[in-house]
Amino acid sequence: MSTDTDVSLSSYDEDQGSKLIRKAKEALFVPVGIAGFAALVTYGLHTLKSRGNTQMSLHLIHMCVAAQGFVVGATTVGKGCSVCQEFWAKPKP
Repeated sequence: MSTDTDVSLSSYDEDQGSKLIRKAKEALFVPVGIAGFAALVTYGLHTLKSRGNTQMSLHLIHMCVAAQGFVVGATTVGKGCSVCQEFWAKPKP
């Protein structure tokens, strides 16, 4: 057997914890997005009782959109930072 096949199959043996740690090391904004999502979900559940006369479905939709927006924003900022670092880190010929 070739070693290339062994290397490619070893990436599939990775469990969820080590995959999350690897992604966090590769991109700093992955844990920031996860933490923001968890914070917004916690806030949404906390304010669920004091939502006033707003319907529950509307409140849940707003919290879901806010949490998804935070994750998309964190991903966009992280990717923008990595692109800028690659652009400025390259030596000009």
